[in-house]
Amino acid sequence: MIRTLLTACALALSPLYADAQQAPHPLSVPPGFSIELWARVDNPRAMTLGEAGRLYVGSRKGHVSAVPYDSRTMAAGAPVTVASGLNMPVGVAWRKGDLYVSAVDRIVRLPGIDKRLDAPPAPVLVSDRFPSDRAHGWKFIAFGPDDKLYVPVGAPCNICDRDKDGYAKIMRMNPDGSGLEVFARGVRNTVGFDWHPTSGELWFTDNGRDWMGDDTPPCELNRVAQAGQHFGYPYCHGGNVADPEFGQGKSCGDYAAPALKLGAHVAPLGMRFYGGQQFPDEYRNALFIAEHGSWNRSKPDGYRVMMARLEGNKVVSYTPFIEGFLGLNDAVLGRPADVLELPDGSLLVSDDHANAIYRVRWNGTRTAAGDAAVP
Repeated sequence: MIRTLLTACALALSPLYADAQQAPHPLSVPPGFSIELWARVDNPRAMTLGEAGRLYVGSRKGHVSAVPYDSRTMAAGAPVTVASGLNMPVGVAWRKGDLYVSAVDRIVRLPGIDKRLDAPPAPVLVSDRFPSDRAHGWKFIAFGPDDKLYVPVGAPCNICDRDKDGYAKIMRMNPDGSGLEVFARGVRNTVGFDWHPTSGELWFTDNGRDWMGDDTPPCELNRVAQAGQHFGYPYCHGGNVADPEFGQGKSCGDYAAPALKLGAHVAPLGMRFYGGQQFPDEYRNALFIAEHGSWNRSKPDGYRVMMARLEGNKVVSYTPFIEGFLGLNDAVLGRPADVLELPDGSLLVSDDHANAIYRVRWNGTRTAAGDAAVP
């Protein structure tokens, strides 16, 4: 497939962001799309939008950044630090003017942050009822359609049975921290989830266990059909792979099977359903997934942004959308961590290896029927 290539020499930079630098490595997107370096942010992971003109970005390096942007042109301004000294504040979620931030063992809130970038407020504790383990302790967070904050608690290990201790779950709670309850179990390490635009069901990525070989077990894309479902960890992986340590006497059929088996060790992180109007109609309600990339596989895999198309609850295709994060001889040039739609329908992609946030736009045209036409 012919793909559009982003190169350092061809990159157009925002006039609002005087300190912006050229793209750290070439990236390719499908025909009709363009990709550009949108902002330079230190170790960007999860992203969320505030009120018009505000993007917030978590990190694993103790700080949370805000990127102001022009709400008309979407051009990014220089990032500012709005919180620091936190324990891996990866997750960020905005609600009614306040920014919620996940540290390893707690959730805090920055009240009225949108209007206080110059003098950010001190974090206010929402809940400290989470384990302090750093292994899989960083947390993607998001508010659901029920106005509850969803918070994962990863397994503190590669493989272990710690369900009774409160691990390997997706939790949810009220915005004030009350009403903490289990929403899903048997989840090893999810770092991204979103709700289907029509069904309202939660879909999430999960990172499979290590040290069972290059191609086993798969990472997963899962759908929560009802609260309380168990997705297999640590007993079964990928719907049908019994764990050699914990699977004895267990039936994989007793657990929810994945909606899609992803590549082993591709490390799927952030994911979002696309609901914008800018991309062609065939992208509506498609699911973009950031595959952060393998670290313990003999040949690297992942290191790309993928797109899943759904028909009802079934995934009918899974294809690359952004490639180029691996260079010659499999050199790691970047690692996509999250995806997020801007108000104009363009798509942001955070890259915590290259300290970059990219923006993907549709530059093609459409026919009268709404079909895409590439110039």
